[in-house]
Amino acid sequence: MTPRPWLSARNRRDIGILVVLSLLLTLALPSPPASAGANLVANGGLEAMGGDGFPVCWERSGWGDSPYTFDVTTQAHTGTKAMQITLAQTAPGDRKAMMLEDASCAPTVTPGHQYDLGVWYTTTTPNTVMTVFRHDVAQGWVYWTDLATLPVTTSYQHQVVRTPQVPPGTDQIVWGVTIYGAGTLRTDDYTMEDVTQPAPGTTACTAGTACTKGVWQVMPFNTPVRAIHAVVLHNGDVLLVAGSGNNLDDFAAGTFKTAVYRPSTGTFTDVPTPADLFCAGHVQLADGRVLVMGGNKDYPSADGTVGYKGLPDSFVFDPATNSYSRVNNMTAGSWYPSATVLGNGDVISLGGLNENSSGMVATQYFDASQERWLGLNEANQTWSFWGLYPSMILMQDGRLFYTGSHVFGNGLPGTGASIYNYDANTITPVSGLQNKDERDQSMSVLLPPAQDQRVLTMGGGNIDTNPDANRLTDLIDLKQAAPVYTAGPLLPTGAGQTPSQGKMYVSAVLLPDGKVFETGGALHNRADPVYEASMFDPVTNTFTAGMATDPVPRGYHSSAFLLPDGRVMAVGNNPGDGTFDMRVSVYSPPYLFQGARPQILSMPDNTWAYGSANTITVDGPVLKAELIRPAAVTHSSDPNQRFVDLPMTVTGTTISLNLTSNPNLAPPGWYMLFVVGANGVPSVAKWVKVG
Repeated sequence: MTPRPWLSARNRRDIGILVVLSLLLTLALPSPPASAGANLVANGGLEAMGGDGFPVCWERSGWGDSPYTFDVTTQAHTGTKAMQITLAQTAPGDRKAMMLEDASCAPTVTPGHQYDLGVWYTTTTPNTVMTVFRHDVAQGWVYWTDLATLPVTTSYQHQVVRTPQVPPGTDQIVWGVTIYGAGTLRTDDYTMEDVTQPAPGTTACTAGTACTKGVWQVMPFNTPVRAIHAVVLHNGDVLLVAGSGNNLDDFAAGTFKTAVYRPSTGTFTDVPTPADLFCAGHVQLADGRVLVMGGNKDYPSADGTVGYKGLPDSFVFDPATNSYSRVNNMTAGSWYPSATVLGNGDVISLGGLNENSSGMVATQYFDASQERWLGLNEANQTWSFWGLYPSMILMQDGRLFYTGSHVFGNGLPGTGASIYNYDANTITPVSGLQNKDERDQSMSVLLPPAQDQRVLTMGGGNIDTNPDANRLTDLIDLKQAAPVYTAGPLLPTGAGQTPSQGKMYVSAVLLPDGKVFETGGALHNRADPVYEASMFDPVTNTFTAGMATDPVPRGYHSSAFLLPDGRVMAVGNNPGDGTFDMRVSVYSPPYLFQGARPQILSMPDNTWAYGSANTITVDGPVLKAELIRPAAVTHSSDPNQRFVDLPMTVTGTTISLNLTSNPNLAPPGWYMLFVVGANGVPSVAKWVKVG
């Protein structure tokens, strides 16, 4: 179909009426059967109203000089509201009521799938068409097609049209009805169903295997930097830090790289990088800036007698300016340091290698109010070595739990896990961790919700002895007076693996439905990728195997993390031959195919005090609400990842969300606020500043 050349991309429509009518002969469908699939349209009945007096998730759109009116009328097909457009004359231009081009409102789609789009309408002009736009992950929102011309009718008629197969690189679509001739158009009760692989007799998801496994999409572009580190910023962008990127030539040339990725447009912004931040530590501060500590002072000597050396430099990255600024140096060089934010907003960093390539034994403490690292004599010291990237999780009483997850070689002496009390300068061993010397690049997460104080540690290997990576998981309840690890369920095995083989380089992501998505990994040191993914349910302590798998290998120097739209992004892979995979993958979990997203209609305040009740309005019933701290991940390590439950007081569609009074459960900073609808589908996150 050929759009008018004088139309903008946002407002193109078909004038090839004969072409459209022939399309209708093959695409028009009767009313949906009783076993219809999930309706993917948010506010399809138009009953929820926004502050602008127009239905939520819909916008007034169009162009041209012809006089027009947009109205919300009570002459509805069902309910009490319908959208009405009146165009005074036929002239160049059009008007349309369209879905918002917004991650929360635009239905998620799968390339190659087809969808039935349905609407009830009346129109007094034959110049009425159904218009569709798609979100291309590389180009942004673009015109897709006009699907059907709607016949004139003065009583409500139902039109259902099937889309062509969704083109590659498309993750969402929006659509609506366009009027481009003098007359009045009225629409109501929009529906959209995935009809690619209908499940017989189902009344829910009809998206085939995506209903239970989710689906991955490899983006049609590469990252401009080696994504060693990934941080989700409070504006929705993603900070990707390479430094020299494990590339000795770049180190010698002083070529250090950082980029900011904007998921909404698929674009990258290069950021000048002041030092080799390869294998630094990083954590988000209370104001949303990112504290980056340490990095790479030097690569190992050619004869192998001297190893990597830690950099003492430290910087703060500001998302508002996409730039680094220097703070004072750490008290010692740090390569592979931990970074844990405390309930008062300060940061403790432990472990790593110092400037002489020896184990760094100082406790390094960043005072957020002074914006500086304290001197050695100002911070409490145990002079203990914690390994490289030790996973140090903040407990509800302010102590730190060393989970036993670390990087490179064997675990620490003793039980391999412990509780560290900074104030008292004590370290208490924790027993029960299985095969503590084979938890190299395992991953540990504080399970949802943080209030339960349960930690799951999964997988791991040992780059020194290089055995097959294991399937072990361990669970611990930190609320107990003397916590002890207990064996958890085995990790599911990947294709071609023996029953004893698992994975190291594990990624684990907390999802807004309360589950943990486990993905990526390899069987051996920088070799033999494992294509396996599973879903862990903290309620039942079980894994669901056989989730969709990332087609890109994700081993050493890979990361996976939650985006504010509820999807999971994966980057990186650095096998033993020194290459680096620059591809980006995005996973849409099964919940994105179960129906329309719930909408957070209003949130009067996005700065929440501890112990406060905070009111939001939503468009329908919700099951739960939570805050999820955005990721700051590298090397299977993100000890600050947490899911904070928000107990609800519900009055219709007005909900009061109760934030914990304990800052150790939700350290100050920016969080993603999700609500989960009765269909199990999460909203797109709103950003909330805690503390």
